[in-house]
Amino acid sequence: MIEEGSKRGKAMVEKRQLFMEMRAQNFDVIRLSTYRTACKLRFVQKRCNLHLVDVWNMIEAFRDSGLNTLDHNAEINVSRLETILSSIYYQLNKRLPTTHQINVEQSIGLLLNFMVATYDSEGHGKLTVFSMKSMLATMCGGKIVDKLRYIFSQISDSNGVMAFAKFDQFLREVLKLPTAVFEGPSFGYTEHSVRTCFPQQKKILLNTFLDILMADPPPQCLVWLPLMHRLANVENVFHPVECSYCRSESMMGFRYRCQQCHGYQLCQSCFWRGHANGPHSNQHQMKEHSSWKSPAKKLSHAISKSLGCVPIGEPPHPMFPEQSEKPQDSMAHTVQPKPVANNMNNTMLMSSGAPTPTKSVLESPSRLDEEHRLIARYAARLAAEAGNSTQCPPTDLSFNFDANKQQRQLIAELENKNREILQEIQRLRLEHEQASQPTPEKAQQNPTLLAELRLLRHRKDELERRMSALQESRRELMVQLEGLMRLLKDEEQKQAAQTGGSPHSSPSHGAGCSMPMPIRSTSAGSTPTHTPQDCLAGVGGDVLEAFAQGVPRNLRNDLLVAADSITNTMSSLVKELHSVDDAAEEEDNNMRNGGLRDRAEAE
Repeated sequence: MIEEGSKRGKAMVEKRQLFMEMRAQNFDVIRLSTYRTACKLRFVQKRCNLHLVDVWNMIEAFRDSGLNTLDHNAEINVSRLETILSSIYYQLNKRLPTTHQINVEQSIGLLLNFMVATYDSEGHGKLTVFSMKSMLATMCGGKIVDKLRYIFSQISDSNGVMAFAKFDQFLREVLKLPTAVFEGPSFGYTEHSVRTCFPQQKKILLNTFLDILMADPPPQCLVWLPLMHRLANVENVFHPVECSYCRSESMMGFRYRCQQCHGYQLCQSCFWRGHANGPHSNQHQMKEHSSWKSPAKKLSHAISKSLGCVPIGEPPHPMFPEQSEKPQDSMAHTVQPKPVANNMNNTMLMSSGAPTPTKSVLESPSRLDEEHRLIARYAARLAAEAGNSTQCPPTDLSFNFDANKQQRQLIAELENKNREILQEIQRLRLEHEQASQPTPEKAQQNPTLLAELRLLRHRKDELERRMSALQESRRELMVQLEGLMRLLKDEEQKQAAQTGGSPHSSPSHGAGCSMPMPIRSTSAGSTPTHTPQDCLAGVGGDVLEAFAQGVPRNLRNDLLVAADSITNTMSSLVKELHSVDDAAEEEDNNMRNGGLRDRAEAE
């Protein structure tokens, strides 16, 4: 009795410990419930070391514990749950290097008490299999697309179609997580949660399921899930920008830029807490940035985009074939490219409760035997690839377990090597980014350089517009000059016809001839891409011969010559009209004087 009471008291202390530490982080000052919920669940995930365990490790743990043979509604007691968590964490320590070992007992205690407080609030001491799978698959590490594919395999039928009743059950279980961190009013379960996720669809396949849950924005009740993954991805992202409120010279995590206030940027701490100053308001639209691009990279990206060199954005997830079996089986060929990992994934997928293309391993002892035979076959193949060329496919169960143990050890070694390679890649990437970052002197010059670039681009546009306008003006002058010259020729011909070749006879309709007006091209404001000769299109006669030469001419000289020609032509025309008027008036006077003389003589 004393020992049992001490265990119960220790459990109560561990139960309070996680929530006390979470309250100490002061997450409640975050004004947006989505960020507040995601930060709290991310804290629980890291505090329980679940971020070090991906969904594939969870699937393997479910199979090793025999959960794949149990119905989703079957109940397991807390003792068995503790055994499963112990297996998960001890296997994790085997994969981790000796310098990064975790405190297994503490992690087990924190996670066990959190799960009991979340899913056994009434104190029955039991949890359902589906509750445990939903919680661990949601809170573990790894890619969100892998998590969602595993969840879909648990809520779909043998034809790969989602069952709405099972998805409703999943929402009931997964939305207990926000409630556990005191965010139930914002993200609690309601009877309409399913229809808010799939308002119109009746037949949900894998790709449709992924499209909706990974959309931007996702369904409102699950909006905290992708945000929790984005938080994990930006925890170590550095932004060399000053916060406009707290004046911090650098930002870590998210960066928020106002879409209305020019140059106004906030760090995630100030934005989450609703800080604002100057003309900026919390009502302004903010854009979330999860990475930093230097001005040089932005300029190169803008140039590449203008030249059409930027590739089209990839979809949020790859498209998977719609097959009759559960789509979880298709995941075995996409998660790991190596044969060893492929075989391991096949083993884990069979253990997760997903059926094979033809049979299920969850219903009868004969199918369990088939699972063991498949495991033995994969273990034999792994052993052969590892160098045991003389080994034959095992026939007894004990040998199967030994081969499976060797297989897990090989997988652990490969994962350690992969982790080291990823760390080295990350280190080299950071060094490259640090080397490519501009010095303070260059950073101070960058605004000036950008301003000069903008000024030069503006000046270039102005010159191009002016060039186009001058070309069009030149064409209009040529058209007017052609009309004037044609008018003069017509007048000379008419005068010659009326006076018998005399150029000084009075035309009766010369002054009333109308001058043709030019039509302005619609491309006057565009960038000129034609030669000066192209501007003379439609101009013929003497003008085309004078100006449309093959030898390149100076545009300014052409305009001056054209202006002088028009001026001289107008002067000649005016003089000609005056001379014609004077001659007509003189002839009228002579006729009038002659008539007077004849009348006087007659009298």
